[in-house]
Parts: sequence; structure tokens; C-alpha cells
Amino acid sequence: MEMEARWTADQVLALAPDAASRKAGARLATPAPWSGAGTVGSAVWGLCKGSGSKPYQTVVDVEGPAFRCSCPSRKFPCKHALGLLLLWAEGEQGPVAAAQPAAVPEWAELWLSARRKKAEATAESAEARAASGPADPDGAKRRADRRAVRVEGGAVELEQRLADLLRGGLAGADRGGYRQWDEIAARMVDAQAPGLATRVRGLGAVVGAGGDWPSRMLEETALLHLLARGFLGRERLPRPLEETVRARVGFTVDTAELLAGPTVRGSWQVLAQYDTADERLTTRRIWLRDEVEGRFAMLLSFGAAGRAPELALAVGSVLDAELAYHPAALPLRAALGTRHGAVAASAAVPTGTAVSPALDFYGTALADDPWLDAWPVMLSGVVPIPGPDRWQLADATAEDAVPLTPPPTPSGLWRLAAVSAGHPVTVFGELTPTGLHPLAVWSPETSQPIPL
Repeated sequence: MEMEARWTADQVLALAPDAASRKAGARLATPAPWSGAGTVGSAVWGLCKGSGSKPYQTVVDVEGPAFRCSCPSRKFPCKHALGLLLLWAEGEQGPVAAAQPAAVPEWAELWLSARRKKAEATAESAEARAASGPADPDGAKRRADRRAVRVEGGAVELEQRLADLLRGGLAGADRGGYRQWDEIAARMVDAQAPGLATRVRGLGAVVGAGGDWPSRMLEETALLHLLARGFLGRERLPRPLEETVRARVGFTVDTAELLAGPTVRGSWQVLAQYDTADERLTTRRIWLRDEVEGRFAMLLSFGAAGRAPELALAVGSVLDAELAYHPAALPLRAALGTRHGAVAASAAVPTGTAVSPALDFYGTALADDPWLDAWPVMLSGVVPIPGPDRWQLADATAEDAVPLTPPPTPSGLWRLAAVSAGHPVTVFGELTPTGLHPLAVWSPETSQPIPL
């Protein structure tokens, strides 16, 4: 069996669902509580002594990655899986040594075998659906037409609400609190336009952010108006822009249907992974970049409120895989398809651009998709500059700079400064209307990204 490349500790900890899990997993990264640990191919297993009489059975398939532990934790992955992977990351001479396939314990093999069978069944089912097409194409078309009519009604109602808001003046928009936006958002949900509902809820957050919120409110209401008008006049739009408008309103393409069409195979490096959550949903965003072509792709995975999404990829790993992009004027979001071979580690620091060209690319992207909330950029030769009000990321050889917004972890900016130590580094992040959201940095000594 082909052995998987072992991850670094940073790659393991980037999988943790929260800071508490990172700390708890690090405490278990010692040989003392573990017994019977081993690894074969993509499987890593071990027994961890807990408070009860029986040790917890922990097994990880790093190719997924996927996790299984007999502990009662609802976190995904749990602290035991993180601790086991941290021990495994220590290398061949560490506590988790390579074993022969026959040495895989029965409890671990049962779970691994079930995963393989499920994957095979899912692939066969997807192929069958793709070959047969919709079971009732006429019925599917009727349902799509009915939904389009409902969404059109929601867009018309939203236009009326926005007109009333502007007629009364934005200065009083902060008096109604969140209730008025929640009520409008609920109407958009009824109209089967979840994308419009999400943007409406965002208006309440703009008011609560303080500062020059009326200017930002005007920008957001203008974008909402543009989106509603775009959907109502979608037949007159170029096809790529029409697909973008439909996606922003909330129309999605089934993953199986997407993967049944054209796919792009490449060596995809996992650049960053982070979660955002609200009272309804936990959303995981994973950024990939083709090492050869340099194109970006974004994978989205969702979990119920308080639960981590199932899809998790080790930051810095490289997947030989096929992706299918969702239709849009700027294809970014993609679905993960067939993987080929074992997960590898990146051998080189990616090549990026300077600040000025990155900002030019971002401006061009906004012209194609005005509702773009984040645009991926790889910057090379940049230095973080702390400031009393805003940090900046500046070109080492030019006067160009971009303001920074806080990364996913509270200490991320200081970690960026520590890795740089005043010297130029390579940084990956998302360009947003308020600045660059840094997500990963490469030090001159390693080819692996360091999550921020």
C-alpha cells in the first residue's frame, strides 16, 4: 500500500474545529496515553486511555480526511483524533510507526472497509444518475419554472422595500434594529431566494457595525437593487453573467450533475481552510490552487449550527484530483470529484504577484461580478507593517500597500509578523472591499503554508 506523506503539526491543528480543541489535542500529543498506534497507507489508528476502563478507539483516514472515535465528543475531529495525528506527524521515528496491512486492528479495519464501500456505492450511484438523467424531466422543468416565478415575485417585493427605505432616508435605518431586516429576509426565504435573504440580513450587520454605516448601507442596498434587477432582466444578460446572478440569488447546481459534466484535473494545493458560523449554519471555506496552471478554486462545506462540516483537508497538502466549477462569469466555487493517488506535500513556495497587479485583477473581477465578497490573491515579496489603527501589507521594492483585516485567529497578524521578521514573504489571502484578509504565509525556510 502506498504510504501517505505525513503532515506537519500546523497542518493537523488547522483541522481543529475551535481553539479549545487545538489546546486539548496538543495535550494528548504525547505517547503516554496511547497504545497500539500504527499507520498503513492512509490509515492511522490508536487506543487512547480516558477516564473510563476502556480506552477510546481512534482511527483516521488521512486521504479524506475522515475521523472516527469511540469518545462521546460531538466535535469533528475530536481531541483524540488531533492528538493521534500530531503524534503521527512526528515522522517515521515517532510513536506512530508504519505497520504491515495485516496489523490493522479489526475495529479500525471495519470502519475503513465501510468507508471504501460507501465511496464505491456513491460513485456508482452518481454514474447511474448521470447516465439516466432526471427521472422526470418534464416535472423538473415545471418545478424550476414555478420557483422562478416565486423568486421573481420576491425580487419585485424587495425592490419595493428598498424604494421605501431610500424614500424615508438611510439616517433612520438604525432605529428599527434587526427585526425589520429579519422580516424582509423571511419574505425572501418564502420566495425561495436564499441568496437575497442572506444579503438582506447583512444590512442589519452594517448598521450594527457603527462608523460610517450610512455610506456602507448605500453601497449594500445598491448591490441588492442591482441583483434584483439583474434577475428580473436575466434573459437579456450574457450567459456567464446570468449564471452569476442566478447563483447569487440562491440557485444551485446539484453536485452529482456538476461532476457529470466537464471536470478539471490538476495538482491542487490546499492553501487555507476556515469556518464561519451563525445561528443556522457552519460554513467551511477551503481554498485550492493548481500548482501548474495557477488557477484558484473554492470548496464550500456546510454543517448544522454548532457542528463542524464533514469535508476537511490538510492545509499544505497537494491533491491530484478532478474539480468541477460551478457556472459563473468568474468560476471560483467548485465541487471535489475523483482523487487520483495519494495525498502529497508541496515541494515549493508558490509564485505570486505584487500588490498593484493584484489590485488590478480584483478591480477587473468586480466588474464581472459586482457581488463578489472575496477574491483570492497570492502576493510575493511583501512585508507586514503594524500600525496603531490598521496593519498593512506592503511591497518590499515598491510603495504599494494594501490594508489588512483580521485573519481567522486572534493572533494571526502577530504570527504573520513573526514569520516575516521584517523580511519579504509570500502571503495568500482574500481581497475584500475593506482590505486583504490574510489566511496563510510561507517562511523562507519551508515550502509549507503556515495558517494564520
